[in-house]
Amino acid sequence: MSPEDRWLDQDAGPVVRPYTVTRGRTRTRGDALDLIAVLEATGVPPRARLRLDPEHRMLLTLCRRPVAFADIASEVDLPVGVVRVLVDDLRDENLIRVLKPTPTGDAPDELVLRKLLHGLRAL
Repeated sequence: MSPEDRWLDQDAGPVVRPYTVTRGRTRTRGDALDLIAVLEATGVPPRARLRLDPEHRMLLTLCRRPVAFADIASEVDLPVGVVRVLVDDLRDENLIRVLKPTPTGDAPDELVLRKLLHGLRAL
């Protein structure tokens, strides 16, 4: 059996469990990350003693330009919860910034929308 075969089961996929990628963490330390949050690499070089895992480096590469968290999560072959923890690690090290979407205001009242729809149908 080659060394590569030990880490991949053809039927089950990767043998390494997601919690090993996050070193056992299942939750973020900071604010929760929305799927519509935009991520962007800060350009700050990692500290000399910081050891980035391949998954962290991959996320940094994907965040060179602003990108939605949902797009990042769909791009990597990891569960969303794992990606949240990894992004949180990078955010803690000031390697990624999270740009939260600005609220667009209150949603219109349902009654107003119904009257508008009724008026349009009457045309």
